[in-house]
Amino acid sequence: MTRRVFSGGQVLDGTGSPPAPGDVAVEDGRVVEVGTGLDGDEVVDCTGATVLPGLFDCHVHVMLSGVDTLRHLQTPFSYGFYEAVHNLRRTLALGITNVRDAGGADLGVAEAVRNGLIAGPRMQIAISMLSQTGGHGDGWHVCGAEVPLMGPHPGRPDTVVDGPDEMRRTVRELFRAGADVIKVATSGGVLSARDDPRHPHFRPAELDVLVEEAEAAGAFVMAHAQGAEGIKAAVRAGIRSIEHGIYLDDEAIELMLTRGTWLVPTLAAPRAVLTAVANGASLPDAVVEKARSVQSVHDASVARAVEAGVKVAMGTDSGVGPHGDNLSELGLMAGCGMSPEQAWHAATLSAAELLGVADELGSLEPGKRADVVVLDGDAGDLTGLPGRVREVWRDGELVAAGGATVDAGTIPPR
Repeated sequence: MTRRVFSGGQVLDGTGSPPAPGDVAVEDGRVVEVGTGLDGDEVVDCTGATVLPGLFDCHVHVMLSGVDTLRHLQTPFSYGFYEAVHNLRRTLALGITNVRDAGGADLGVAEAVRNGLIAGPRMQIAISMLSQTGGHGDGWHVCGAEVPLMGPHPGRPDTVVDGPDEMRRTVRELFRAGADVIKVATSGGVLSARDDPRHPHFRPAELDVLVEEAEAAGAFVMAHAQGAEGIKAAVRAGIRSIEHGIYLDDEAIELMLTRGTWLVPTLAAPRAVLTAVANGASLPDAVVEKARSVQSVHDASVARAVEAGVKVAMGTDSGVGPHGDNLSELGLMAGCGMSPEQAWHAATLSAAELLGVADELGSLEPGKRADVVVLDGDAGDLTGLPGRVREVWRDGELVAAGGATVDAGTIPPR
């Protein structure tokens, strides 16, 4: 049994404490000691680097690689699964060892990672987002065509529902299909042309049934919620996290504090839409206008939530923007008032708590799984992060180095 020591660097343990000189000892896939002057059978030289726990991205879409409507229409159905392989590898190489896929990936994608068939972070999957008719997940267009970003297939149920009975049945179908978490749109969105992000979607009776079914299955619920009324409806229903939170008001923030609800800001998302349009992506004019109108409001809302002390977990909405740029979200969170330590905490232990895995992951503490990231430079510097990830270890085994994953065949099944 090899004792491996990450030595000579700063340790940012993920608990929210500032970085400090130290070593991390790993044995049999677990952290066994954190301190100074540790010895072992093997030493990983971390001179000039910061040692962090494996990172989390709590809002990704690995089956998406951009939101260009015309490209989407011209892409073969199966192509997205091959893109997912590439996207998962890029994400793991960033030091992100755990993700929550917020719609798109089905059980087959998650199982391919879990069984070591492809390289990628551990996955919790929502499969498909619940939407009311005319809501954020309804792919109907005024020409009469149905063009959803992530349409139904045998592993991904149709999740446009109306009324408590349809909601109950479809939540059960999602669990049958392998969902680990349930996602619901309690407001309109940016990427859907025919709805307004400020309008609330679903009535309390529908949301109550949803949460009741999720709790019966021992699972959490995440809410795409952009408008204040949709956010408050989700929080009152007992939903665990608010995704985006663009139009937070004081009452919504107070409710989130009272109920202990997480905010997953995805600050990169509206920026990614505008960048895609600038690069020639074909999107409806209404979508482009909404993306332009929400960015500054979004930043201000998140800044107010951070100042108030709302719990934050990192999520990027990668898939809307490019996979591989996930760590830019840390700098955007810092721009909303978070210190570098708070931003890293949102990507480590806070995120692990949100996903219900903090007993095993999210911090470098004895007994926890040995997910370790070696980051060149000082963790207080949030610039140039993708290029600074030197090594990524998962359960004590090297899975990525120099920005690339190792051979997937060397990754044991999970």
